[in-house]
Amino acid sequence: MTHTESPLSRWMLKLENARPLDAAVGMVQPAIKAVASNSTVRAALQGRWLGHAAHPVVVMAPIGLWTSAAVLHSTGMPEAQRPAQLLTGMGIMGALPATLTGLAEVAAGADEKVKRVAVVHATLNTLALGLEVGSWLSGKAGNRAMSKFDSFAALTVTMVSGYLGGHMSIARKYGTRDEAFDAAQ
Repeated sequence: MTHTESPLSRWMLKLENARPLDAAVGMVQPAIKAVASNSTVRAALQGRWLGHAAHPVVVMAPIGLWTSAAVLHSTGMPEAQRPAQLLTGMGIMGALPATLTGLAEVAAGADEKVKRVAVVHATLNTLALGLEVGSWLSGKAGNRAMSKFDSFAALTVTMVSGYLGGHMSIARKYGTRDEAFDAAQ
């Protein structure tokens, strides 16, 4: 079987080596240090109690809630707006734990390449959150079309961000885990 390099792999390598992102990484460092300053809090947010990173588990809530809201939006039924609003709002609330676990994960000793990808991942997640807030506000104002548009735009951004998260954990094998797994190899 021949190896064919994906165009996305070339793009990811460029992203990992994009030194201009180091300024943005530096701007996030105070937030990372704030989350990681207490060892008990850091261990909880990193998922030490779970045996591996908590972040992939925690992000399931907002992503699932927002996906469900988008499904309701796609029906076009007026009666779907209220439950879509509820799901969107719950997802917005779930973004804080997702953010905190993500910051704690980077605090575990990410190298510069992973930090560059992480800062783009976080930026995209912030954009997606802003779009979901926009969807919620539009829905509250009765603008179903804009609420639906923002919801689907947010999910698109979230998918790109998820690709970056997968890259860090799978391609770069970055993530906190119980040391028992290291010894068991």
